[in-house]
Amino acid sequence: MIVLCVETAAARVGIALTRNGQLAAESLLEAPAGRQNRLLMPELQRMLELCSLTPEQVDLFACIRGPGSFTGIRTGIATVQGLALSTGRPCIGLSSLAVLAMNLPHTGLPVCPMLDARKNEVYAGLYRVTELPEPLLDDAAVSPQTLLQQITGPTLFLGDGARRYREVILQTLGSNALFAPDHLAVIRPSAGCLLAAVAHAAGDSVPPEQLLPAYLRLSEAELSRQNKI
Repeated sequence: MIVLCVETAAARVGIALTRNGQLAAESLLEAPAGRQNRLLMPELQRMLELCSLTPEQVDLFACIRGPGSFTGIRTGIATVQGLALSTGRPCIGLSSLAVLAMNLPHTGLPVCPMLDARKNEVYAGLYRVTELPEPLLDDAAVSPQTLLQQITGPTLFLGDGARRYREVILQTLGSNALFAPDHLAVIRPSAGCLLAAVAHAAGDSVPPEQLLPAYLRLSEAELSRQNKI
């Protein structure tokens, strides 16, 4: 089975292709200030050509559905919906935090992926990760302090949120707080391909119209509309 996964929830464009669970190609491009719209389709086409594939040869399309950048998530979902609609293939939406947790398998410790959500909050979850991530706490948009109240014992933290709030985490948990190196803080679309294939085998793939974002909190525009009511 050929799986293509798109990652645009962070400030980058990530694309990976796998064949029968083996990585065929992976690309990670920095895309600050909303450049994902300009970079995604040309890079996706380049990746397909590099692997001598057409969209019609892809069996499953996947993307990160959140949490993360609202604009980035919409970009990834719209692209995967378009590809799935045009080819008649199913698609899968994945948690950015679950995919990030995949960077630390078989550690024997809970893994806490944290993304900087701004407004003094993080997008975070808690996972036990063997070959696949098993959620111990639901993904949420919370203050670091609220999150840390739910964590006891040695825990591995990773992500840009863990980097930003490192001192808060250390002050709260002390020696129980362990930190992954920065090169493991990237959401890897190759890990997304693996999770998507597992989800598809379990019958969890959806038609494109059912691929929905998981923002975890309201956007600025939605908050503004609420405040005017």
